[in-house]
Amino acid sequence: MCGLSGEVRFDGRRPDLAAVERMTDTLEPRGPDGRGAWSQGAVALGHRRLKIIDLSECGAQPMTDAQLGLTAVFNGCVYNYRELRDRLEALGHRFFSRSDTEVVVKAYAEWGRHCVESLIGMFAFAVVEHHTGRVVLGRDRLGIKPLYTTQDRDRLRFASSLPALLAGGGVDTSLDPVALHQYLSWHGTVPAPRTVLSGVRKLPPATVRVVERDGTHRDHCYWQPSYTRHSELGEDPALWQEAVHDALRTAVRRRTVADVPVGVLLSGGLDSSLIVALLAEAGQDNLATFAMGFEAENGEDGDEFRYSDLVARRFSTDHHQLMIPSDRLPSALEAAIGAMSEPMVSHDAVAFHMLSEQVSKEVKVVLCGQGADEVFAGYHWYPQIASAARPDADRAYTDAYFDRTHAELTAMLHPDFTAGHDPSTEFVRTHMAAPGAATALDATLRMDVHALMPDDPVKRVDNMTMAWGLEARVPFLDHELVELAASCPPQLKLAQGGKAVLKDIGRKILPLEVVDRPKGYFPVPAVRHMAEPVLARVHQALTAPEARRRGIFDQRLVHELLQAPNRHRTKRGANTLWQVASLEIWLQTHGIE
Repeated sequence: MCGLSGEVRFDGRRPDLAAVERMTDTLEPRGPDGRGAWSQGAVALGHRRLKIIDLSECGAQPMTDAQLGLTAVFNGCVYNYRELRDRLEALGHRFFSRSDTEVVVKAYAEWGRHCVESLIGMFAFAVVEHHTGRVVLGRDRLGIKPLYTTQDRDRLRFASSLPALLAGGGVDTSLDPVALHQYLSWHGTVPAPRTVLSGVRKLPPATVRVVERDGTHRDHCYWQPSYTRHSELGEDPALWQEAVHDALRTAVRRRTVADVPVGVLLSGGLDSSLIVALLAEAGQDNLATFAMGFEAENGEDGDEFRYSDLVARRFSTDHHQLMIPSDRLPSALEAAIGAMSEPMVSHDAVAFHMLSEQVSKEVKVVLCGQGADEVFAGYHWYPQIASAARPDADRAYTDAYFDRTHAELTAMLHPDFTAGHDPSTEFVRTHMAAPGAATALDATLRMDVHALMPDDPVKRVDNMTMAWGLEARVPFLDHELVELAASCPPQLKLAQGGKAVLKDIGRKILPLEVVDRPKGYFPVPAVRHMAEPVLARVHQALTAPEARRRGIFDQRLVHELLQAPNRHRTKRGANTLWQVASLEIWLQTHGIE
């Protein structure tokens, strides 16, 4: 797990090494253990290293193989790198390190852009071919690792975070009206390739981009599971339970590959508890687990320690219970927003940021339960969508999931920032209509898993953990597990209030109180209920001179929201004021005028 950056020139000039240095320096929290740079011809690369596999300097980056004529920078982890190394050695390759990065270099030399099809893991990378000047960018199947780009006719820059690109300079920071529409429709989510800034884009998940010396490029999507019933398991719940259990075992085992200790973020929910149970089943002793809570606010509990304690006791983990006082929230809020590559509205980003700070003092790698609700249909709105006929899936989705209608959204904005059409509904309609999804639920889960999830829960976990040099691994996003779940009959996911197949597995290996508990979340009551001093920070941001100059939102709306901070809610109950304010605070924090 690391941070990478680079520049490719198309105009015959040398790359701006100072800009690459600035980008690399901005990525220091993602890679506090080492720093490297490389330049040749029209290309310059930078890298910050977090040492997880091969702790020696042999694994340093940028990594050059002079014999093969390749240089690469890599972020993430290839969990099957040992098996791939054996395969490549049998093909005649010789290795100078024990790192997964070198496996990626040799795999590219052997199979070209198709090498990604052999990689099991989470990754973003750039490979430079010395002799052709071609640069190849790649991103993992589920978009767990980020890769941002900014490009004009003269150059391409790329980095592991959007703020790193800003540090390089020369970025068009005007707001993208389509992305803003998506942000206000999907709880702050802007799916790839867009970001809220017109001049910054994201390489989509499961994509390899081949950039030629003249600046032309072509994208290749290398993976998309079929959301149809093609499994030999039929509709037998027992067979599906066994198959998912085995796939989960494999997913968890893969994510223990490391040359440093591995822990678990244990919320006390079903998903993280299953991870702990499977690690115990595999013989993991004295596993470090971590749970966090906040002080109650407005009658709402701020912790779920009773459930995480049950799991920790059952499996005798080395458990760390972290209670965060409310007076730490103001500084934590600022730090969390500073760590965001893009504005986010989910208040648990603050919790993840604070938790990661503490966990990073104990371990460098943690497993967490993100993704299970999207992959196995755990959210309460899925049954409503599932009841729709397949041709009506797009309307059922927007009715159940969108924060507000297009008309309501347009009324919130100054006319200069409106999209002029309804791009969010158009996005949904396009994705829902694509072949390869049998039912309305299948189409919904396909869009959530492959389009929205990388830019909400997955991005949130990556940004908040990597702000402290902590590598988070997500077993429920193992691509083979996702393929299996995609073919699982909808009723085996939706039963028992959602995630039925996981609950059946849990009843065999977990305390029943954890399996049958009400669905929880990572509560931060002081943000959810706009308590002081969160409200004071929100008021300061929305009345600041730069906010008035920017004028994104209708000023009558802003005044109304500030007068009644908890009255206005989205269709799903989120705080509208927080959604508005978090965007403005993010823009101010990152110096965007």
